[in-house]
Amino acid sequence: MAPWRRFFSSSSYAAAVAASEPAGPLAGGDARVSPDAYAGQEAEGEEEADEGRWSTLVPELLTDILRRVDAGAQWWPRRRDVVACACVCRRWREAAVALVRPPLECGRITFLSSLKQPGPQDAPIQCFIKRNRKNSTFYLYLCLTQSLTDQGKFLLAARRIRSGLRMEYIISVHSDDLSHRSHVGKLKSDLTRTKFTVYDRPSLYEVSKVPTSRASHLFVRKKLKHLVSTDSVEVGQVSYQYNLLKSRGPRKIQCTIQCPVHDGTSVDPAEGKQPSTCSSLVLSNRIPRWHEHLQCWCLNFHGRVMVASVKNFQLVAHPRSRWSWGVHDYDTVILQFGKFNDDLFTMDYRQPLSAFQAFAICLTSFGSKLACE
Repeated sequence: MAPWRRFFSSSSYAAAVAASEPAGPLAGGDARVSPDAYAGQEAEGEEEADEGRWSTLVPELLTDILRRVDAGAQWWPRRRDVVACACVCRRWREAAVALVRPPLECGRITFLSSLKQPGPQDAPIQCFIKRNRKNSTFYLYLCLTQSLTDQGKFLLAARRIRSGLRMEYIISVHSDDLSHRSHVGKLKSDLTRTKFTVYDRPSLYEVSKVPTSRASHLFVRKKLKHLVSTDSVEVGQVSYQYNLLKSRGPRKIQCTIQCPVHDGTSVDPAEGKQPSTCSSLVLSNRIPRWHEHLQCWCLNFHGRVMVASVKNFQLVAHPRSRWSWGVHDYDTVILQFGKFNDDLFTMDYRQPLSAFQAFAICLTSFGSKLACE
């Protein structure tokens, strides 16, 4: 074979091999690895295809499926099936939100948005709080049984932070992340720890859909910094009456809470929009009676409280704000909190308080108050 023919045959073979094999790093060149843009596009395309496959379900069939799942999952832990259906795609979420009723009507907590919605009017939602003395954390659980022997359904968590004489609680929906960036609300006290202010963090989900492309995503992030406010909003105050004479007796509590007025519909957990109208509710603690035989102050907690403590209380609506919320009886307890054992406390709340507001009020009972005791 001629030398020139042998040369071109070998060069063409080398070019074919180079085209079929991935290029290696050159000697002395840059060894950094660049991300494959096509892999992300393929993954997004598969997700959109799956979502489109589920979203094309007949509306009547979708409603019937969700209605059957909701009817067969009345209580937790089976209630997670309803949440799983709402996580399939956007169309399933909208159908689930339209079908599932808020706690005010059904007396059940389903979505995260239910934690900031008013409780039922007829019967209270029973919860319990676990205290961890080592790291000053508090965990709110939904009662699954009447005996308080179950693990419960986790709802909220709080961590206590001491800043001098002041006290602050960070409230979060994550049991393992109680940082400032993940909180849904705060509770702050004054120097004497007799006046607490409840702060609610507005929702961060003001945009219905975030674009998937990188350029649009960066643009939306810059826009959210100016449009979405992450500052906390004051929604209530809890004050304890001073006891300067140090007389032995129960604490006297008064609360002023901004309660949302709902129209009887659920809130989309992805959008997280809260009702725009609020009304002020004034609560005061029920005065216990002195028991001569036991030589102590007593209240009827209906078997939910087992240990006598200065932290135990029952809150009822003030006569001025009672009629606006449909509470016609003074005996109707809006919030009940009491000690069950050393580190277990019960919490029962009803309309117009939400689980978040009730939890914040109960947190004020922890800690010593020198001006009240």
